[in-house]
Amino acid sequence: MKLRTSQLVALLLLLNSFVYPQTPTRDTYRPTIRGTRAVVAGGQPLVVEAGMRMLHRGGNAVDAGVAATFAASVIEFSHFGFGGEVPVIIKLAGKPVVTINGQGQAPALATRDFFEKQAAGQSEVRGRAQGRIPGTGPLAATAPGVLGAMIVALDEFGTMKLADVLQPAIELAEAFPIDELRVQYIRNTRPIIEQWPETAAVFLPNGEVPKVGDIFVQKNLANSLRELVAAEQKNAKRGRHAALLAARDHFYRGPLGKRYCDAIEKAGGLMRTSDLAKFNANLDTPTKTNFHGYEIYKVGFWSQGPVMLQALNLLESYDLKALKHNSPDYVHTLTEAIKLAFADRDRYYGDPFFVKVPGTELLSKDYAAMRRALIDPKTASLDQRPGDPINKKALAQLIGMADIGPSEVPAAERANDTTCVNAIDAQGNVFSATPSGAWLPCFIAGDTGIPISSRLQSFLLTPGHPNELQPGKRPRITLSPTLVLKDGQPFAALSTPGGDNQDQALLQVLLNVIEFGMNPQEAVEAARFDSAHFVSSFDDHKFNPGLLQLEQRFGNAVINDLKARGHKIEVKPDFSPTAAPTIVIFDPRTKLIQAGADVRRGRYAIGW
Repeated sequence: MKLRTSQLVALLLLLNSFVYPQTPTRDTYRPTIRGTRAVVAGGQPLVVEAGMRMLHRGGNAVDAGVAATFAASVIEFSHFGFGGEVPVIIKLAGKPVVTINGQGQAPALATRDFFEKQAAGQSEVRGRAQGRIPGTGPLAATAPGVLGAMIVALDEFGTMKLADVLQPAIELAEAFPIDELRVQYIRNTRPIIEQWPETAAVFLPNGEVPKVGDIFVQKNLANSLRELVAAEQKNAKRGRHAALLAARDHFYRGPLGKRYCDAIEKAGGLMRTSDLAKFNANLDTPTKTNFHGYEIYKVGFWSQGPVMLQALNLLESYDLKALKHNSPDYVHTLTEAIKLAFADRDRYYGDPFFVKVPGTELLSKDYAAMRRALIDPKTASLDQRPGDPINKKALAQLIGMADIGPSEVPAAERANDTTCVNAIDAQGNVFSATPSGAWLPCFIAGDTGIPISSRLQSFLLTPGHPNELQPGKRPRITLSPTLVLKDGQPFAALSTPGGDNQDQALLQVLLNVIEFGMNPQEAVEAARFDSAHFVSSFDDHKFNPGLLQLEQRFGNAVINDLKARGHKIEVKPDFSPTAAPTIVIFDPRTKLIQAGADVRRGRYAIGW
């Protein structure tokens, strides 16, 4: 049979799909965004515009990042709200890298005993009552950290007034055209939204799910944001710093915060004004490692961020280019490194004000070398294998976690994720944040219009565990902004939604750039995989040994090879993984700034 040219080409392409991929496709669904003055990337076009507006008015990347975060807290309510939390990494030109801990603490009334008593009468799991911290509602809240963190960022590293950076958010709270994603989340969570009148009044105007393109209004939230601006303006004569602190105190120690807490208490929640008054978004020292000439910075062990650093240490001695991009050897090697890093996360990470985390030892190159020997190049591990970083050996089991199993969590209550904001300006100022919490279905705190956090669920009720719930303690979170330097100069900022998957997605995106030469858009659109071989940070805190999710476009040859090595494969539709990063890359010599925004979840970037 004689084949036509078009048929022959099609046949060759089909045959090529069964060969292990060596280089990524150079076609992307969106163009790489480029500018020379600044680039802002985030989760929604109007959010990114809010940040760019600050730059057009003479602000820096921090001003832009703060404005974008505030805007996101208004219109990305499916994944993030004003009552949520946000860790931040910042580098001003010529200054050291710093982080801000914008995660709120547990209320004083939130104890393990309280939630175990709440579980009385539930079915038993493995012979004992299985307590569970609710994933949403009045009992789910930690102290809201967003305003406090943004005030610190603006005060210490920005240039503008709170009134300036809040203006886009106020405008959006007054009216914005609602999109498909938000409508879908309201529809899916409607049964829970309807339980709380204040929440239903916001998200079900006239008792109905909004239609795509409807002008969505959050009147009470707009009024609360105006209160903060008024508090700043009232204290303007005392200077910028005092005025910013006055606006902060209007919420954390003032009348707005009292109304917020009173609404939660009235609904049966645990948050009190004394909890709000104790919150402090503190400046912190970043964690970091060196990898192939790059310095990678993350927030501290109160987040899962150091997981990425541990994985990079494990991978440092491998010739990743020789393994070939997204080949079975490459996917297997990264997955096994990720498993080891997550096992240490689940064993050691927690609030450093409450537990001693062996951070220096966990990030040491010697410890990584010892752990690297556990990676079998041909066989997937199905065990959870934390190490002993002090004595440089492996532990027999994950202490205190053997009895954790699934519990019934309604689908509508499950954790609904996060967003991301990254900005770099021509001076080399960098802002990277992972705003999260207070997502749908959320409880709206009375007439404040502020949705409350859902982050208390990230605690464990396991006695003695570093992440055990305690009053005043901050949960170990998944939120994980990232900053990368090259020769001491800013190179990249990247962050993503995705819960436990954040750092493995960011790891793959960063390696796509620095090891395989992809531009930022290619890097975020390339096929990715997710291991679930960890104790979930949400809901039922389930452990899924060996589970590895891959997009269909990896191809049958790769998938079957990984199955043969013992991975429990789950094939997902293309572009379906939950993580959806943005990455902004800076060249200090030419001032070229480039960005990639993942198409998986409608990420967006603007360059100037």
